[in-house]
Amino acid sequence: MTKVNVDVENLPLWVQNRDIFLKYNTNVQWRYGKQPDYTRSNENLAKESRQNHSANSLEALVQNLVRAFDIEANFKTNPTEWLSVVQDKFRMSTNAGVSYKLTDIVESGTYKLLIGNTRHYKADEENFETSTNLFHSAFPDGFLWEVLEVYSAPPTITVKWRHWGHFRGAYKDFVPTGETIEIIGMSIVQVSDDLKILSLEHYYDNTKFLDKLTSGGKMQAADGIQKLGEIQQANSLQQKFWGFIKQFWQPRVKPVRDGFAASRCPLAVLIKS
Repeated sequence: MTKVNVDVENLPLWVQNRDIFLKYNTNVQWRYGKQPDYTRSNENLAKESRQNHSANSLEALVQNLVRAFDIEANFKTNPTEWLSVVQDKFRMSTNAGVSYKLTDIVESGTYKLLIGNTRHYKADEENFETSTNLFHSAFPDGFLWEVLEVYSAPPTITVKWRHWGHFRGAYKDFVPTGETIEIIGMSIVQVSDDLKILSLEHYYDNTKFLDKLTSGGKMQAADGIQKLGEIQQANSLQQKFWGFIKQFWQPRVKPVRDGFAASRCPLAVLIKS
């Protein structure tokens, strides 16, 4: 693990935390007509994350950058409005496969491009909306992502990450098992001097992930509906429980610093030993 202290006061917008990044993203063409709301995701991350990176760590910086990219990949339809990448140079690949451009991500979405054609998922038969809905249905509580470790500092960042969700909704016609499905992967992130992404190379085993999504077998009419109802009922009870707990415990939230500028910030100014 690389230990680096970051000067958080001088960070550009795209490596700030997700809420600040969204606050200063104005006059944007959002895919569904408005900014995404990550309130529920933030609550789940607070409960389920394995890591709690300090704000001035390299791990937090990388995590914020990739989460900013994820926001733009899922919700910004105009590539010229993306802040987290070098727009004309950006490329993304999975397991040393096809290298995709920004326009490919806007058109197809990350799920389709990152998974590709497999036995239980046919990228050729999916588009942005169908693919997104497929996994949102399977993981109704969200499909969360966090940085586990960072092994090298910019400009070539090597990061180990964790992607997870609770399989409580049907995946295609396969019965949900209710289990937590987890993916552990590695990525190589090439960044510019001002910490914008030049390229993303992801490495992970997508077959294990899809095998778990199909392990419950296919739904058989009434049996499948009953199983789905049982899992959804358990999910509802869990949400009510946490709602009760939150009445007695409210974490303190630091106020957001106003007037933040999304300016270029050379790496030498951002990172100090």
